[in-house]
Amino acid sequence: MIDSHSHIYCDAFDEDRDDVVQRAREAGVRHIILPNENLESVPRLVTLHEKYPDYVSMTLGLHPEEVHDDYLDVLNKMQPMLNRYPIVAIGEIGIDLYWDKTWREQQRHALDIQLHWCHELGVPFIIHCREALDDILDVIDNLDCPVPAGVFHCFCETPADVDRIRRRGDFYFGVNGIATFKKSTVPALLPVIGLDRLLLETDSPYLAPVPNRGKRNESANIPHINAFVAQVLGVSPDAVSQATDRNVARLFGIELT
Repeated sequence: MIDSHSHIYCDAFDEDRDDVVQRAREAGVRHIILPNENLESVPRLVTLHEKYPDYVSMTLGLHPEEVHDDYLDVLNKMQPMLNRYPIVAIGEIGIDLYWDKTWREQQRHALDIQLHWCHELGVPFIIHCREALDDILDVIDNLDCPVPAGVFHCFCETPADVDRIRRRGDFYFGVNGIATFKKSTVPALLPVIGLDRLLLETDSPYLAPVPNRGKRNESANIPHINAFVAQVLGVSPDAVSQATDRNVARLFGIELT
């Protein structure tokens, strides 16, 4: 199993990060992808990648909730890092209009810039989308370069939205602990998405799955998500882990051993 989206570099894990990695290994998690958030988080990702170079992969990108009036300056400072570090994707990027629409146009522009980075580097994106799918698809539709491959992380939209997204490009869908919540609509999406387009993720330290809901999430919880997806789809847990691992390897260009 691979955790395709985990923030175990953040300060919520400062007291026991090595133990968190060890628990993930013991739980059968074979690799973890770390999505970036801002300039300040880059050194944390680099440090963790240097400590576990064969176990974690890092990305670079400006999280939409971190887009403010200085976003162009931040992106200009981040761009030289793209060739400095061994990144596997641009992320996490996107648009978030859930709490605040103040920076909507800036988020759209930042997304456009970073999607161009994907094209220039030949790497995929990790999209954060909250109350903003129309905006994100509009940015994609108006790209003046080929549409990169990527994953819509923490996907909680509708079956119709799956079709809208897939008509635009080579995209995958990240499923996390939300799927296990009692009133979640995600289970109904799983057959629509299909195993060939699913990635497993935790989004640690957030969104811990049942039976650990409400606790700090960590990558060791991936087996709960894997088992739940298997139950919904009527297949074995091994079938889910093998398919989703292949999807991660294919999308991010990671060689699995």
